[in-house]
Amino acid sequence: MKIAFTGGGTIGHVAVNMALIPEAEARNFDSIYIGSKKGIEKEMITSQFPNTRYYAISSGKLRRYLSVENAKDLVRVQKGVLDALKILRREKPDVVFSKGGFVTVPVVIAAKILNIKTIIHESDVTPGLANKIALKFATKLYTTFKETLNYVPAAKADYIGSIIRPDLLTGEEAKGYNLTGFDRERKVILVMGGSLGSKIINAVIRKNLKKLLLNYQIIHITGKGLLDPSISETGYKQFEFVKEELPHLYAITDLIVSRAGANAIFEFLALKKPMLLVPLGLDQSRGDQIDNAKLFKETGYADVLEESLIEALPEKIEALDSSQSEYITAMSRAGVSYTSATLLDKLLKDIS
Repeated sequence: MKIAFTGGGTIGHVAVNMALIPEAEARNFDSIYIGSKKGIEKEMITSQFPNTRYYAISSGKLRRYLSVENAKDLVRVQKGVLDALKILRREKPDVVFSKGGFVTVPVVIAAKILNIKTIIHESDVTPGLANKIALKFATKLYTTFKETLNYVPAAKADYIGSIIRPDLLTGEEAKGYNLTGFDRERKVILVMGGSLGSKIINAVIRKNLKKLLLNYQIIHITGKGLLDPSISETGYKQFEFVKEELPHLYAITDLIVSRAGANAIFEFLALKKPMLLVPLGLDQSRGDQIDNAKLFKETGYADVLEESLIEALPEKIEALDSSQSEYITAMSRAGVSYTSATLLDKLLKDIS
């Protein structure tokens, strides 16, 4: 059995693939990965999965608005299809598993041309543009939210819930405290701004840092190039980006402040970490994070703070803390999702 994985552009478009690849390797399946030439997926896959062959293809950005760049990107997508055709003809995978992102569209189209079955995974409530296009050529769509079934053809979609990397659930507190140097007796807030970081979240945390440090210790994942080396307060630890450290940082975390990307918030849910979500606004996105955050608030898993009200962050953190037990109770009632093993079993069944 050989699986071609594809997905990229953000961590969320790689995370599920990273959960599945070790399971595929454990079953002695052969894996390849098709991504972009410079996307975040290239470094993540090549550094962590040396046995998975990485192929880079041309890809263009898909826009929902008119732009002269659309013509250039159409050419890039067409070249990407040709690149993917060459790779798939050479590798002859039994199935393509596509996680979303612009780079996946040429791969899914090429797979359709070659009659290779394709499974798409959608993390957000509403499908992204890449997955909307790819769905026309795919065999099946797996959804993280039940509500997504309202937006796609029923015959082509199955609700499976979230897929969490198993290693995220096995972090060690001792390693987390060694990484941060924190006091075990004080609460810890983990602040995350998504794949690229968030300048506005970073700014409000730093503005209110002295006030927040009176009651909390803070792990701050700032995003690449967004560290502030001038800050050296006790109880505050900055990271640009984390990989293998993340499970151990989760292990010592009490509360989380984060964007509302689906993969991240389902990790927090699996770990039962009360979360304050600051979704990307409509001026920066298609609104997928707003939908994700709204559903998590309605189910009692999270509180939500609109970016326009970001100055209220310290007060919202205090409110989250005071209701910590209620959020944990609500998250404890969440249904059991697929594991990487059961998802792979389903994939094999759906292509048989």
